[in-house]
Amino acid sequence: MNQTFELDNNPHTRLNILTGEWVLVSPHRTKRPWQGKVEDITPDDRPEYDPKCYLCPGNGRADGETNPDYQDSFVFNNDFAALLADTPLGKMNEDDLLVANNQRGVCKVISFSPKHNLTLPEMSVEAITAVVNVWQSEFNSLTENEWIKYIQIFENKGEIMGCSNPHPHGQIWSQSDIPLEIVKETARQKTYYAIHRRSLLADYLKLELKKAERIVFENDHFVVLVPFWAVWPYETMIISKRHINSIKLFTTTEKIALAEAIKITTTKYDNLFETSFPYSAGMHQSPVNNGDYPEWHWHMHFFPPLLRSASVKKFMVGYEMLANPQRDITPEFAANRLREMSTEHYKISKLAENQNS
Repeated sequence: MNQTFELDNNPHTRLNILTGEWVLVSPHRTKRPWQGKVEDITPDDRPEYDPKCYLCPGNGRADGETNPDYQDSFVFNNDFAALLADTPLGKMNEDDLLVANNQRGVCKVISFSPKHNLTLPEMSVEAITAVVNVWQSEFNSLTENEWIKYIQIFENKGEIMGCSNPHPHGQIWSQSDIPLEIVKETARQKTYYAIHRRSLLADYLKLELKKAERIVFENDHFVVLVPFWAVWPYETMIISKRHINSIKLFTTTEKIALAEAIKITTTKYDNLFETSFPYSAGMHQSPVNNGDYPEWHWHMHFFPPLLRSASVKKFMVGYEMLANPQRDITPEFAANRLREMSTEHYKISKLAENQNS
């Protein structure tokens, strides 16, 4: 009996055009029963101010410094940085088997808001725009150090993503070498640009907008979509409509539009399971102080682990660690779920319901 191959029913692999890697998609496994790990749900009832928090205004930090009474975002050098600017030069190579290089860097922390309980989806577009302004300002400032070759702006949200402090914050790690994921994305974009003289992501975005199967949200300057090759259950990516290679080139209008895209994306995440949705998110952009990189196209990844509910997480184990990533729900299913989520945060909706009842 002849059967027709269908992406939404049959096991298949998909190519990540940014890295050249593959993901196994197994949509038929969505019906399997779950008797695995169920996470404890941390109550989302933090106060606006916590006297024990290292990031709240006026509090002391672990290194003895005292935070100012800040009103918007607050930036400081990470008290326990993974990279240090004064690392001495040095290399090791024993028979091409034991190889190591020194690594210099500057690591910063950005508290998004003075309020201990205010995550990005619950902040206003104006407040998130202030965060975007800080990202751009810090990027520009760090670029002035000629030995810095890459600047990674990111956020880990939630206990299960390894976040060590519940006060909403992000980080910036800048370093003297170009990290692995950026090396891979640079190579793929450079090859495509050399052949087509166009941005890889610009052409991909054009196709996605035409098909409209994986689009979650768009405004005049950015598109939020679930990548065709998504690994995490509800992974998304924000892509700038304009082909620019870093946040340095964002206009005032684009920064506001990015803030809107971030707010709507994270609000939809929270609404999906009515919880403060955990994720790791970060911008990918061109290296700095190392050429022009005309092939690079700015984008921002969101990697959230929740799979079926607020308490069931996707783990990367076994096959994923030994072979290649695997997912059950298709990117198209995930995009449709996120697309249908309200842009009004569920807490606001519940508050209105309670007031009317």
